[in-house]
Amino acid sequence: MAQQFVNSRVHPGKVVVFIKPTCPYCRKTQEILCQLPFKQGLLVFVDITASNDTNAIQDYLQQLTGARTVPRVFMGNNCIGGCSDLITMQENGELSKRLADMGVLQ
Repeated sequence: MAQQFVNSRVHPGKVVVFIKPTCPYCRKTQEILCQLPFKQGLLVFVDITASNDTNAIQDYLQQLTGARTVPRVFMGNNCIGGCSDLITMQENGELSKRLADMGVLQ
């Protein structure tokens, strides 16, 4: 169930972020990404607490990405990490470049 939940949402042409709404790092990640001009439908936030399998989902995210914590930010099929990784990419200019290369920005 957890594997299907995650795998059905990760998509090569989208940025998908697995979050918990009460997590301050998740909110910061949402704030950073929502400031960018994404094309409609290509930025997706997935609330893992909406499922009864939150722990199983986090266990699967750990198998998949090496970390159990949220947010888990996927650019296409690749997990780039969490909030601090996103901030580093934003600060060094890599974030906008990678998103532009993916074709997800307007």
